[in-house]
Amino acid sequence: MRMRSEFILTEPLDEAWTAAGSAGLARRLEPGGDARAVVVVAPDGRPVSCALGFVHRLLPAPAYPRGLAGRVHVVATLPAFRRRGHARRAVSGLLDQLASEGVTRFELNASQEAAPLYEGLGFASAPSMMRMTRPIDRDGPLPGPPPTPHYAETVPKFTGYACVVLTDQGGRPVQLRATYSSSHPWQFPGGTMDHGEQPLQTALRECYEETGLAVKGPLRLLASVFTPPGGSWPYGTAGWIFDGGCLTAEEIRLITLDATEHDDVRVLSMEGWKGLMPGQDFARLEAVMAARATGIAQQITWGWGDA
Repeated sequence: MRMRSEFILTEPLDEAWTAAGSAGLARRLEPGGDARAVVVVAPDGRPVSCALGFVHRLLPAPAYPRGLAGRVHVVATLPAFRRRGHARRAVSGLLDQLASEGVTRFELNASQEAAPLYEGLGFASAPSMMRMTRPIDRDGPLPGPPPTPHYAETVPKFTGYACVVLTDQGGRPVQLRATYSSSHPWQFPGGTMDHGEQPLQTALRECYEETGLAVKGPLRLLASVFTPPGGSWPYGTAGWIFDGGCLTAEEIRLITLDATEHDDVRVLSMEGWKGLMPGQDFARLEAVMAARATGIAQQITWGWGDA
């Protein structure tokens, strides 16, 4: 973003616009976004050249049957590192990446100085290109700069987790003893969501990783759990608890624990669990079991205190 501001734009951007552009670009570079970038770095790790492009959709045609086009938006190289082939490497890498995703039409605007580079890569001039910039309506309110990343810093942050409730065929809850929490030792199989996961996917994955069981369900949502920030964790958490169904005695016997997370598994009546858990943990267990019995999902607020 700084190379674009300094070497591409006719008027460099101020810090607010650079930060806002960086935040927007970061989102577009995430999986599923429309941005692609290749960066050439020096031996000391400094970025010295970059090529940034965007994928956009067209109506399919024989020349672009998947209806995908790639636009090379920024190519910039630090002055001290020019004439070394870095820009060619960056653009070639970007084009290869776009082509691997099915892009067959490529576009860019080239300065007279850079035109030989792009012609050497297969681009040809297109004199039909036209451009228009609509002026701001001076009689209306002027738009301000785009939201800065500082706004994102002001809103609440939450992490997500999901777990499953398992019982034996007598309806007694199955719980695992965590090695990493002496204050909240007994827990349902579950854990923190990975990037790109949905809650149910997390619940199934975590249950398998922590017990070796592929749960049968019915996988109804039993409860959502909200936890405000507290303890050693700086963020709030949002959790989803699903019904994992009943286990046979043989399935319970076959539970295989991950020793780095849990060291015991028990099947107890509600009265048996009451003496082993902090009050709020047991209250959460009661609410979940009530939801399982009635079919009415619960909304639970849970805190980090031990009571």
